[in-house]
Amino acid sequence: MSNHYHLVVKLAPKESERWTNDEVLRRWTAIFRGPLLIQRHQAGELLSAAEEDTVASIVRVFRDRLSSLSWFMKCLNEPIARKANAEDLCTGHFWEARFHSQALRSDAALLAAMAYVDLNPIRAQIARTPEESDYTSIKARLAEDEYKEQLAQTISAMVDRGELNHFDTPIRPLMPFPELEGKQTNEIMGGLPMRETAYLMLVDHTGRVVNSEKRGRIDPTLSHILERLKLSAEQWTAASTAFRQHYRNGELRLTKTA
Repeated sequence: MSNHYHLVVKLAPKESERWTNDEVLRRWTAIFRGPLLIQRHQAGELLSAAEEDTVASIVRVFRDRLSSLSWFMKCLNEPIARKANAEDLCTGHFWEARFHSQALRSDAALLAAMAYVDLNPIRAQIARTPEESDYTSIKARLAEDEYKEQLAQTISAMVDRGELNHFDTPIRPLMPFPELEGKQTNEIMGGLPMRETAYLMLVDHTGRVVNSEKRGRIDPTLSHILERLKLSAEQWTAASTAFRQHYRNGELRLTKTA
């Protein structure tokens, strides 16, 4: 959006608990240089017992921060503010206020929030359909390989500009949908509680509903999203579970329906 953005984020504090101290430092120092003692530790210098104890204490702080929503938002918002101020040739606060967050404690709440975020450009009359909505996860899912390539290029450019010290962590930009029926996805796969085809249809249907508080909606006379993409449900399932086989240079390589 032009003056704000929405994110649906999964917090995984237990994941950071499994990282080694070196992994914690590797992730943290991708963004921040870290104190001199940490730099010496990473350079392989021989430290005293007291210094090693201090390093361990610092690692505990970094481990907590790496699983903190507040620190995630700080690391996301600060560079945006710096870039915007540089473009406007000004200084001072860029964001009106601190971010707002809402816990999503059920599958229904999660899906409702995801659909709300994906439909924001349509409700604001910036886009006509989900597949035309720039900077949304639903559009990124429709061209996953292209999206990942663009993200990798952006990260490389940030490293070149010195905005990231290094970045060799696997890119996991979007939470996966389940590939097999009958799986308890959140428990087994750590993904979303719905098949991807069903989610596309959910967003498409929800976008047609009139909302008295919003200006836009999907034109109810349009065909449903799979028809607009000229894909059957079976073709979309194949495409969404085997991206590397079906996407080349951002284009879908499937035999489409007539």
